[in-house]
Amino acid sequence: MKILSKSKFFLKKIEKLFFPFYKKKEINKLFNVLQEGTAKETKVAMFVGGCVRKHLSGENIDDIDIACIFSPKEIKDKLKNTKFKIIDTGLDHGSLTIILNQSKFEVTTLRKDIITDGRHAEVLFTDDWSKDSQRRDFTINSIYMDHKGNIFDPQSGKIDLKKKEVKFIGEPSVRIEEDYLRIIRFIRFSIQYSCEESDSKALDAIKLNLNGIKKLSKERIISELCKIFKLKNIDILLKNTELRNIFSIIFPEFKYLDRLKKLSLLFEKHILIQNPEFIFITLLIDETDNYEYFCHKYKTSNKLKNELGILANNYMTFKADNNFLKRDIKKNTYLIGKNNIKRLVNFIYCSNFKFSEKLREEKIVEIDRIKIPPFPFNGQLLKDEGVLDGKKIGFALKELEDEWVKNNFKLDQEQITNIINKAKDSNILNI
Repeated sequence: MKILSKSKFFLKKIEKLFFPFYKKKEINKLFNVLQEGTAKETKVAMFVGGCVRKHLSGENIDDIDIACIFSPKEIKDKLKNTKFKIIDTGLDHGSLTIILNQSKFEVTTLRKDIITDGRHAEVLFTDDWSKDSQRRDFTINSIYMDHKGNIFDPQSGKIDLKKKEVKFIGEPSVRIEEDYLRIIRFIRFSIQYSCEESDSKALDAIKLNLNGIKKLSKERIISELCKIFKLKNIDILLKNTELRNIFSIIFPEFKYLDRLKKLSLLFEKHILIQNPEFIFITLLIDETDNYEYFCHKYKTSNKLKNELGILANNYMTFKADNNFLKRDIKKNTYLIGKNNIKRLVNFIYCSNFKFSEKLREEKIVEIDRIKIPPFPFNGQLLKDEGVLDGKKIGFALKELEDEWVKNNFKLDQEQITNIINKAKDSNILNI
């Protein structure tokens, strides 16, 4: 398995070297169409942001952003009568989504900010690449590259990327006051590039502007938080003290950052697949209503709230029952399901320093070996036995299941008959 994964990694490295993303035919078609009618020496469009940063760092590229000197109307005119599909995604800010086959590109007109309020900006279109770079957040996000791989780097972002330093462009406070989400983005990129120490000037500006985060929509904050929770080296939060302190001020509900130490080990060993939901679970759940307050504050999705609720309820039951993972482990595996009880075991391991890796592994193996027969009773069987009323059938099935589970998933005929007779007796059954 290790040899195969190394081979795949080597092949991907070769592919990136000889077939970089900017050589794809769909990209060449787009750039050729945009260039038509303009002198060859004029740069009409260049890649910018994440795709350039990831290309230079050897990371996988998912989104492709292109900056362009033409207005959205001019771009639409150029792409008229071509196979490119155009979606208006942000005309006020000069943004279009352009699709060809399976390839999707976000194309934005060069611009400069005129008025900003910490959330939104009024922009003016420009054809000046340097001015466009000045309005971006970090130096590492202001590196441009043409479709032949040539770099234009007006803010020296390539140097900072190589040194793995996250720096604001120009005065940090000015950049932050343009959009307070940049505080959380600073945290994200600092984690992504394993910054164990952060730029002191940036940190000072962030501390002065923390109140501005209250102006942001909850959706934008949660979206950025999910991106942070997808980062493989999330545990950098434990190594960069200043970053951790700022993160804790912004998100006081995440009281248990130290749990990341054990959780990161599970991710590194591929015992768990990293997903934001389980990180929310690990950092929020305790014996209080902490997770409920967080969900209400940030108006989280029902899916996330439900996942947190299921594990929180199971955790409370575990805390109240010493035999939950001992004598009653088979019963509880049936009642809450194998996936849920394994998630609970992994959570307990992360949240309890006394719960060792060895014990976690033993419990997971024990749960995997548990085999439970299907519940042998149904409504038709009860009808055949003379129980015809719908409420009585429901009552009988519940009684049968409770006794079946209590008796190690077995019932003798006498027990079955007693429960059925109890259901038939309308004097006993209060309905």
